[in-house]
Amino acid sequence: MNTQSESQVRVRKVTAWIAGCVAASSLLMVNVAAPLPLDTKAISEASGATATATPDGVVRIGWPRTDVTVSVDGMKLPPAAGLGSWAAFAPMENGAMVMADTVVFEDEVDTAIDAAFARGLSVTALHNHFFHDSPKVYFMHIGGEGKPEALAAGVKAVWDAIRTVRAAHPQPSTGFGGRAPVPGKIDAAGITRIVGQPAVDMQGVAKVTIGRDGTMHGMAIGGSMGLTTWAAFSGSENLTALDGDFIMSAAEVQPVLQALRKSGVHIVALHSHMIGEQPSFYFTHFWSTGKAEDLARAFRAALDAQVNVAKT
Repeated sequence: MNTQSESQVRVRKVTAWIAGCVAASSLLMVNVAAPLPLDTKAISEASGATATATPDGVVRIGWPRTDVTVSVDGMKLPPAAGLGSWAAFAPMENGAMVMADTVVFEDEVDTAIDAAFARGLSVTALHNHFFHDSPKVYFMHIGGEGKPEALAAGVKAVWDAIRTVRAAHPQPSTGFGGRAPVPGKIDAAGITRIVGQPAVDMQGVAKVTIGRDGTMHGMAIGGSMGLTTWAAFSGSENLTALDGDFIMSAAEVQPVLQALRKSGVHIVALHSHMIGEQPSFYFTHFWSTGKAEDLARAFRAALDAQVNVAKT
C-alpha cells in the first residue's frame, strides 16, 4: 500500500527536476573551454617590444616617450612620471582583446588615429593629463579584439606611425600649417543646403546645432542641457575654419571618427561630458580649414555615417 501523500510525490518530483538542472548546468560549465594562455614571445615579436606576463594572464608591452623632452609647470618631467605608452592583451575564448594608452603630441594625432583605423583598431578616447605642459601632451586610447599577434602588430603600426612623424621633425610642431582664415562672410544658406540642417548666422559665423534626447536621473534632457552636435564655420568662403562637437552613442563613435578623418578633419578630443545619462554619450571635438563648401560636405558625411548606424 502506497502511503505517500500527493504533496510528498510532487515535492520529490520537483527536487529531482532541480537536481537534474544543476547537473546539466555543471556539465555545460565543464565543457566550456577556458581561454588559452597568450604567447608572450609571439606578442613580443609582433609588437617589436618586450612583453611581460602578469599573474592574471595579461600580457603587457610599453614604450616610454624618451624621444621628446617635456616640461610641466616648469619642471622637466621624467618619462616614468606619466609619459609612457602601454598596451595590455587579455586572453578571450577566440583570441584576445587589447586595451592601450598611447602618448601623442599634437602633430602625431592624425597619423596615430589613421594607423589605428587601418589595422582595425578602435579609438576610444583622446584627452590631456597635464596643464602648462610644453610641448602639449595628449593621450589616445585604443582597443580591439582578434588574434593576439594581429592586435600586437596593430599597436606596433600605431607606434611606428608616431615614430615616423618624430623622425621627420624631432620637435612637435605648433600648427597644422597653411594660411590662417581671417574674418569675412560665410554663406549660411549655402551651409544649410549642403548639411541638410539649418545654419544660423551668428555675427559672421555660420553655426549648425542639432539636439538629441536622453535621460538623466529619470528626467528627460535634450539639446538645451548640452546634448548637441554643433559645427561652426568662420572666416570666408574660400578659407574657412570648421570647429565643433559631435554627440555620439557608443556604436556611433567609430563611424563618425572614420568619416571625419576620411574628409581630412582633425580629431582634437574624444571624451564624455556627463556621468549617469541614458544612453551613455560620447563627444568628439574637431577642427579643419578649407573651402566652406568642402568643410560642409565633410560635416555632412559624418552626420550621414551616424544616421547609417541607426539604420543597421
